[in-house]
Amino acid sequence: MIHLPPHPPELKLHASGLTSLNTFTGYGAGFVLINAVRHEGNLIVMPELLQPWDAGGFETLKPEDFCGLASLKPEVVLLGTGEKIRFPHPRVTQALSQARIGVEIMDNQAACRTYNILMAEERKVAAALLFG
Repeated sequence: MIHLPPHPPELKLHASGLTSLNTFTGYGAGFVLINAVRHEGNLIVMPELLQPWDAGGFETLKPEDFCGLASLKPEVVLLGTGEKIRFPHPRVTQALSQARIGVEIMDNQAACRTYNILMAEERKVAAALLFG
């Protein structure tokens, strides 16, 4: 039987070129690097927007936490639920569905990687990351 560590302590992502857009350049347990700057709290990240996210944590997510995201009008929201994937009740993300915004649930590492791909495709993507 092969045993692999669950996650590397830190992974660096390499962009193909310099950009002024918000790009994930690394991540690890409890943090992400955006344009090589470390962030540890809940975040909303879009190519031209980076802001703290008031959501408390996964267990306390409420519909109001997603109303502000809906007003930003992304095509898709990548909800990073921390170190492991957890699915919120559909009523929590209902504001996004009503605004015809796609929602993908994944762990933070997958959200970072997917965000970079979609951003490189010039999609209007938002990553909403929870660390608590």
